[in-house]
Amino acid sequence: MPPGETAQVAQILRAATQLFAALGYDGTSTRQIADAAGLNIATVNYHVGGKRELYLAVMERAHQAEKAALEQALDRLPGDDPTAGIHRLIDDYLDFCVDNPEIPALWMHRWLSDAGDITELERRYVQPLFAAVTATMRPIAESGLIDARVDLEYTMWTVVWSVHGFAKGGVLDDQGRRRGAGDRAPLRRFRAHLHLTVHRMLGLPGDPR
Repeated sequence: MPPGETAQVAQILRAATQLFAALGYDGTSTRQIADAAGLNIATVNYHVGGKRELYLAVMERAHQAEKAALEQALDRLPGDDPTAGIHRLIDDYLDFCVDNPEIPALWMHRWLSDAGDITELERRYVQPLFAAVTATMRPIAESGLIDARVDLEYTMWTVVWSVHGFAKGGVLDDQGRRRGAGDRAPLRRFRAHLHLTVHRMLGLPGDPR
């Protein structure tokens, strides 16, 4: 629980997070959040605010969690073996999204124009994180390890699109059943595919398998 956050506020934000992740901002009402938290609307409004304030608090919480995880991952990236570091960064990001599936879900709703009247979140949250990854990757690219033709930002987006899609939608098995990130076999297969894809996109030396 973040500093200064009461147990009741945490309870409200957990309920709001689950509903916004499942239904999106546009599909969720304050009453639904209050009911899920086991409180009345007046109590929710008193502690956090209306629907917009709830959503902004949820996205801030999600951003802080992702920022902390990414900073830790980037701190481990530089080293004697940049190739291994890049693969470790892929694993760290995938593991974060699998462990926190509500966060990819929140952003995927925004990709589908959810909460269209709240426009500042990408500039405030997404762009700085992308800039941090690019700044860390740029010296590796300039060292000649990465193919000079590679667009680093689009490579990063490719990872985000793939990981969010898998974390949210999973894959279909031979029987047409949806298998999610909680299933170890599809997760292991997707992880191997992601490593191979990024390795080849960047033109890294060696074989990642």
